[in-house]
Amino acid sequence: MTGKVVLEGLEFHAYHGVYPHERSSGNKFQVDISVETVFSDSAFRDELEGTINYEDLYAIVKAEMEKPSKLLERVGHSIATQTLSAFSSAQQVEVKISKFNPPIGGVCRMASVVVKREK
Repeated sequence: MTGKVVLEGLEFHAYHGVYPHERSSGNKFQVDISVETVFSDSAFRDELEGTINYEDLYAIVKAEMEKPSKLLERVGHSIATQTLSAFSSAQQVEVKISKFNPPIGGVCRMASVVVKREK
């Protein structure tokens, strides 16, 4: 049976951005990740190995968010690639990364990038 494992509203203080001040002082980011997967029969017998462990998925996102980058596209691609590699049952990953108060010269609550990868 197929389904999704989703983590929403993960918050990080990270150092992503093109401008030097973004990479030195950092900013608040939100990450949402959705993984289309195949649930094995063991998941329906209440066994963790039949699904994607939330804690392991969070660890992938956290590790990638800790690596400073100029572009959120690169971060999202890396998270998606790592996720597909780490979980053999994962079929498709969608990662949304949002930067709060982006430096665009006007009022903007957040700017977002969405990256989608599949096997």
